[in-house]
Amino acid sequence: MAATALDGKGHRVYRSSQRSGQAQRTRRRIVAAAEQEFVRAGFATTTMRSVATAAEVSVPTVERLFGSKTVLLKAAIDVAVAGDHDPVAVLDRAWVADADAAVGATEFLAVVAGVVRPAMARSAGLVLAAFQAAATDQSLAGLAQQLAEQRAATVAWIVDGVRRRAPLRTGVSRRRAIDQLWLLMDPAVYDGAVRHRGWTSAAYERWFVEAASRLLLD
Repeated sequence: MAATALDGKGHRVYRSSQRSGQAQRTRRRIVAAAEQEFVRAGFATTTMRSVATAAEVSVPTVERLFGSKTVLLKAAIDVAVAGDHDPVAVLDRAWVADADAAVGATEFLAVVAGVVRPAMARSAGLVLAAFQAAATDQSLAGLAQQLAEQRAATVAWIVDGVRRRAPLRTGVSRRRAIDQLWLLMDPAVYDGAVRHRGWTSAAYERWFVEAASRLLLD
């Protein structure tokens, strides 16, 4: 079905909702394929062609939608962290209201852990691929820095949420609390616990609350 509208010059423009939906489905298929390829083969080995093949689309289609492999990796990470394709920042999502409604610091951390655990399960491999590749590929330096800063901003929000509900552990400053929680939320920690030590995601979630409580609270 096509809709019509007038452009700035008074010309009639046709917009097809079916075509738009197809484009969104194609984009999602490419992102899903890219996630699998980046985790399986790493950033350096993954190519636009390998992603196109996995997504069953042409290479020009991938290049037209994403432009570069770095942009494609960032898109895959964003979707993995959020769990959907909606362009909504992590701290602007519905779960924040549940966290804000928490009365005690431990309850607040439990809500946070319930979001961190599935986000880590979806995104840890991709984020680690980005950091590992950035060590030798200058084109990823900006992305790696952006990911680190985004984690720092989220951690600062969490620490401030804890501080509004309980005093920090004796001798622990806000900066120290942020640093400790920043390390606790390193994707390598989740990956090591689940993939190398055999933890379940649920066990990681429980440990996250316990470890954060011990680090931040008396």
